[in-house]
Parts: sequence; structure tokens; C-alpha cells
Amino acid sequence: MATIQALTAKEILDSLGIPTLEVTLWLDSGAAVVTSVATGTSTGQFETTDLRDNDSARMVGRGVLQAVNHINQTIAPALIGRDPTDQAGLDQLLLQLDDSPRQSKLGGNTLIAVSQAILKAGALSQNWPIYYYLQQKYQLTQNLTIPTCIFCMIDGGVHGSDNLDFQEFQIIPASFIDYPSALNLAVTLYQKLEEVLVNRKAVHATGTLGGFTPNLMTNSEVFDVMIEAIKATPYIFSQDVFFGLDASANNFYYGNRYHLKDKSQAYSSKELMEYYRTMRQAHKVIYLEDPFNLDDTKNWLELTAELGSTTSVSSDSLTDSNSKRITEVSSKKFANTFVLKPSKQATITELLLCVSAARQAGNQIVIAHRSGETNDDLVADLAVGIGANFAKFGPVNRQERLAKYNRLSQIHQEIVNRNAVQTTLEVTVAPIVAATPEVTATPTISNPPV
Repeated sequence: MATIQALTAKEILDSLGIPTLEVTLWLDSGAAVVTSVATGTSTGQFETTDLRDNDSARMVGRGVLQAVNHINQTIAPALIGRDPTDQAGLDQLLLQLDDSPRQSKLGGNTLIAVSQAILKAGALSQNWPIYYYLQQKYQLTQNLTIPTCIFCMIDGGVHGSDNLDFQEFQIIPASFIDYPSALNLAVTLYQKLEEVLVNRKAVHATGTLGGFTPNLMTNSEVFDVMIEAIKATPYIFSQDVFFGLDASANNFYYGNRYHLKDKSQAYSSKELMEYYRTMRQAHKVIYLEDPFNLDDTKNWLELTAELGSTTSVSSDSLTDSNSKRITEVSSKKFANTFVLKPSKQATITELLLCVSAARQAGNQIVIAHRSGETNDDLVADLAVGIGANFAKFGPVNRQERLAKYNRLSQIHQEIVNRNAVQTTLEVTVAPIVAATPEVTATPTISNPPV
């Protein structure tokens, strides 16, 4: 049995230039894993609390040296000699070390950094890729497949330059398109979209996530521009590719109204509902995330009831990757799809509870990145290992986003190779099995991927 030999943390910077945590964990074999924590631009009311130094003289108060010390001095000694495959037990130990509300004592960022390292170390101790380790250990999916990717093309809202209200304008390849072809589609459309913006003499700078931030007059105009880009490619709109939208409505809701640049007067909830109906019909938007304010649950319910059979009505801020919230929102049918972000909670075990809660209610799952990312590609393995329906890692731009897409490419090839080897073995042994019934050795899913 492998055991944890050492654990250390240090402060690094995320893609926003904000401090975050990196943890290195060594096994008694001498092998090591490294992981880092993604951070968001805001903290939801149901997610854990990041521990920050609040020292105005350093890193604008957002340093994480206290969290580093907690890991090095408090958590590491408690984990030495423990079995890294005991994810649930070690995650419970972490929560015992900080049983404060929303982990405000040691910090949710502190605990998830260690929990991620434990997951990676557990997979390493079995000499398995993380996605395969997850699939074998938790059996949350029978088949290893690449989720449908939701690619951000244009940044708006808090990620843009204050000219568009919706946070992400996305493309979604049709589900029959395999991952390499879907990635090719996304890259092609991203490049063509830039050409369209240049030809229109529109701003084609990029925002926080790496999506374009054009100076368009209305949110609806974005879809027209993206359709123009699609027409410049071999792809067929609403056949090969569809649209998605992360509205992030909390950010444009104030004074009990929704404020969009599409018209001079603010929208009522009823008017915004009609806006979404029109958008679904005219622009084939099949994915709609955070369409209303958190407290506007009546309209969450109505939208899901009306469009849910053809549209993924997705909750991020309404549930914050919190399993109890997912169970509650599922039972009330406010949404049919749930966004899961590992760093919104304190442990990997909580993330897996979220998966189970969503699945038990028959809902879809999105494994997603955050605005402040690192080059850690763990979320790609998570998306495959738990059988997510969608993966949302941002645009095909910026290395911290591309690390995830490149990891999916590697996983895809490993799955193809494993399936090819398995098929070859089955063909080879089939005649022997037929001639000699007592021979039962046939390849199964438990064989590690090639």
C-alpha cells in the first residue's frame, strides 16, 4: 500500500494575476503529484470561502500565505503515512480540521488544494490515469467518453469590456461529432469569427477568459456575427453547431429589473422570459446558464418547464456545486443541468456527492473551469471520469484553457487505443474460447488504458 510521505504548498498566480495555491504531494515511492486551485471573480452564497491574507501592503490583500502555512504546518503532519486512495476518509479528516461554516477557518481553497492532491496521488499509486481511476473507484459512469464541449467565443458581462450584458456567448458542436472534429470546429470558428470582426471594423480584443469582446450594439447582434462566421466555414448552423449562453443574470439585475442594452427600458421577469423564448427559436440556443436572478425562482421553474425538453437550463450560481442545493433545486425543478466547479467546495468528495445528487434526479452535469485558472488540467480528467454530459473550459485561446482541451485530446487517444487493443484481444481469444469452454480469460474494462 502506498502512503503519503510529504506535502508542501506555495503561492502562485492564476490567469488573472491573483494569488492561488499550488500543492506538491510525495508518496513513499518517491513519486510526486502537483496540483493548483482555480479561483472565481466572485464567491457565491453556497460555496466555501477562500482564505486570503488581507494584507493591503502585499498582493492587494489577496495573498494566500496563511493558507500555505496551514497546509505546511497543520494539514501535512495529519496526512503523513496515510493511504492516498482513502479519498473519503482523508476528505473527512480535512473537514474535521476545519468544521467552521463554509470552511472560513482554514479556507475552502486550502482544503480543496489538498483534496485534489490526494485524488491525483491515489491515481498515481495505482499507476492509472486520473479519469480511469475515478471511473473504476466510483463507478459514476460505465463508459469512458469525452463530454460534449461548450466553447466560449465571446466574453461579455464581468468578463468583457462592459459592452455586452451576457457573460459568455458559446458554440456547442452536435453530439454526433467526435472530440477531435469538435475541437477542429471550435478552432475554425474562433479564427473565422476574428476575421468577421476585423472585416466589420469591430473591436477584436479578448476578455478575461480569452473570448472576443466586440463593440456591438446589442446582445442579439452577437448571434448574427457568429452565424456569419459559421457561414464562412463548411459547417451548417443548427445541424453541426448550436449556440449556448451563460447569461449570469445576477450581474445585470438591480432595482427588481433586468438591464440589457437591447432596449432602452429595463426588462421585467416576464419580458426577459419572452426574450429567451425568442432567442431559443431564432438562434437555436440549446444551453442557457443562470438565466434569472437567484431569487427569481418562479421564472426558473417556468423556463425549465417550458423549454427544458429541448434546452439545458443550467444552474451555476443557484447551486454553487453544493450537493444539498442541487438536491433542493432538482426537487423543485428549477433547472435540469448543473455546473460543477471543484474549487467551489472544500473536497473532491463533495464534488462526487454533487454528481450523485444530479444523476439521481435525472439531470445533466457540466464540469467547468473558473475565471481565474491555472495550467492544471485536472478538470478534464474529472469530466471524463465521472461521465459529465458537458465540459466547459472556455475559448480555444489562452494556455490555461488550452491545457484542458489538450488533455482531452490525450484522453481521447488513450480511449481509442484501449478500445483498439481490447477489440484485438477479443478477436484473438474468441476461437480459443469457443474450442475450450473452460478458458474464461477475456479482456474487461478493468484493464488499465493503453
